[in-house]
Amino acid sequence: MSDKKIDWDPIRALAKRVLEQGEPLELTDETRALLLRSAREVAISDEDAESALRSLSTATTLLQEVRRRISDGSARLSRAQIRAYELRDAGDLTGAQQFMRDVLAVEVVPFYREQAEIALEKLAGLAEVRTTGQINPNLNDRPQLTALYQRVQQGHVLELTDDVRALLRRMAPTAAVSVAETEDALKSSEGAEALMGMILSRLRDGQKRITRALFRMTSLRDAGDLEGARQQMRDVLAVEIVPQYRRMAEEQLRGLDSPPPK
Repeated sequence: MSDKKIDWDPIRALAKRVLEQGEPLELTDETRALLLRSAREVAISDEDAESALRSLSTATTLLQEVRRRISDGSARLSRAQIRAYELRDAGDLTGAQQFMRDVLAVEVVPFYREQAEIALEKLAGLAEVRTTGQINPNLNDRPQLTALYQRVQQGHVLELTDDVRALLRRMAPTAAVSVAETEDALKSSEGAEALMGMILSRLRDGQKRITRALFRMTSLRDAGDLEGARQQMRDVLAVEIVPQYRRMAEEQLRGLDSPPPK
């Protein structure tokens, strides 16, 4: 299913009209095709779907089941991903992988199963990085840097291979570390280890800072206190050096300064 685009907006819209707003279900050719396709995408057989489409009552039940599988699967996967990423960043890759296995133990929707399998494969790859100290070109930079730093914290000496140097050179600008600082740190394993810690600390602190500020900004904005909402972003910009989080704060500030839509 990875090469096939999933678009559940039409089935969600139909479910909202019929199941929430009380609009009668009309089994037109278009609606039948939508229900058949959507049923297939949530692992309901064509035979069962065709049978359900023989009457309005069973077709409505089919629509309910399709929506339930989409909604439940999305919520299940999202919860598991959030918890797995928390454990991954805390160094518990085994626990993180278990959350994905728990999803696979109960999930039937192919798309969600595929996402869980991809996440499980990446977590296994990070475990290999932490065990060997070797970079995997198929994994994202930040989780790999975290895995390498966890390896160092376990007592292993960082091996400054070309791949490790390249990873640090890519990651340093994301944490506002200059080229001069980076090259100086890369002269020794000790310096590289300190650089890793600095990069991850800046990214972690910046992420927490912008997340808290966005929450407060939203609350103040919704309460009508636009100036207070703006101040949350100004406070971030007064101290933040990580480019990504500065851009986020600047974008939010521009949005708050824009006139409301008519």
